[in-house]
Amino acid sequence: MASEDQEPSEHAGFDGARARVRMKVPSVAERVAEELRYQLAEGFLVPGAKLTEATIAEDLGVSRNTVREAFAELAGERLLLRQPNKGVFVATLEAGDIHDVYTVRRAIEVSSIRAGGSPERIAAVRAAVEEGKRAAAANDNEGLGSANQHFHGAIVALAESTRLDTIMAQILAEMRLYFHKATMNAHFYSDWLKENEHICSALEAGELERAGDLLLAYLNRSEQQQTTIHGE
Repeated sequence: MASEDQEPSEHAGFDGARARVRMKVPSVAERVAEELRYQLAEGFLVPGAKLTEATIAEDLGVSRNTVREAFAELAGERLLLRQPNKGVFVATLEAGDIHDVYTVRRAIEVSSIRAGGSPERIAAVRAAVEEGKRAAAANDNEGLGSANQHFHGAIVALAESTRLDTIMAQILAEMRLYFHKATMNAHFYSDWLKENEHICSALEAGELERAGDLLLAYLNRSEQQQTTIHGE
């Protein structure tokens, strides 16, 4: 039995857990998974592409075991598909997932823009719009796609929430997989660029409810378009 002067604090367990949380840093496998999510979101990895542990391990300077762990994490997010005796492939998402993905997008994007953000965060939304304009002027459809991703990521970043940013990183990766089929239409991204401009302008003017309404209508139309394209 502990003596009176050695009586443990009732908060000792909590303090220990809090210390462990403070010290927790992303593992190497988590950082590899983050890099692969980024490559998916930017369109560098396309649906059906085969990924090899050895190549990625060499490219990123990590072990094959680390890459295997990252693959398992992304497979759990349905971004990668492991086929027995064949290997690991970038997923081709099912049409039935579209509504679920857009439900998440409406929840986090619309709430983020309606709450506004700091001047620096709003400037990042504007920067993504201008990035899209430059890509359009250069007839760079892939660049337009990346700018569109950056626009939606910047909207969620208005909330300054690490958790929401993490959720959005996965959503952006999933969306790019859907958009690969849509981009057979060369005007797919440019058709949305004017919408991005209108939403950004409302945000900059402090018309937050209007910005949210415009974004909500945008996402509803986008879901309908993706549902049609994927034949659901």
